[in-house]
Amino acid sequence: MSVVKTNNKDKFLNKIANSLGRERKTEGVARPKWKHQPQYEVFKGMNQDELLEQLVEQCDRIHTTAKVTKLENLPNVLKEVIDELGGKSIVNWKDPRFDEYNLNDIFEEFSNEEGNEFHVWDSTMFEENMKIAERANIGITFSDMTLAESGTVVLLSDKGKGRSVSLLPATHVAIIPKSTIVPRMSQAARKLHEMAQKGNVPSCVNFISGPSNSADIELNLVVGVHGPIKATYIIVEDK
Repeated sequence: MSVVKTNNKDKFLNKIANSLGRERKTEGVARPKWKHQPQYEVFKGMNQDELLEQLVEQCDRIHTTAKVTKLENLPNVLKEVIDELGGKSIVNWKDPRFDEYNLNDIFEEFSNEEGNEFHVWDSTMFEENMKIAERANIGITFSDMTLAESGTVVLLSDKGKGRSVSLLPATHVAIIPKSTIVPRMSQAARKLHEMAQKGNVPSCVNFISGPSNSADIELNLVVGVHGPIKATYIIVEDK
């Protein structure tokens, strides 16, 4: 699921107002206050440890491998995951968190091995990035928000964090800081709304729940039709 930034919003809304035969309302519009809000009751009151347990449990249901590690052991766990997935070729976001989490040495070691290909998303390379991602075995991203209820990672794109990194490689590895885990979509939507109010709108918001899954009318499951065949979540106890 993706949420795409709206272009020409004012022009669009003005056209609707004109079609309704009135001026567009820009002030005095109050949001409704609902008496019942059950969407905030799911996992209400759970702490981060309890949300983590729910996330790991849900990963099993969505055919996603979940590994939990301490921050200091993250490089070792990531190396193990890369080896388990067959290595060969990796594409990464250009994300400062790779440096903050001391992972760059792992990638340098990987890229120095004969026959391996390693690429960091480069906004100046345009479509070449997508071609590299398409032939990559592993795409690695960080999760910006993580939904315990559905096992969903929320990826906020920008010029250094292309959507193709989580979409085109055969496998997707999402590094999940434990602090990013929230109960469900309700809390993520609220955070996105707060970001929009501050003018901090990402170019794209992707909600990804494990590997690509599709089913026909007879409920025969097919994996990998619209994205990665496998997914691994590495959950880091950052706090």
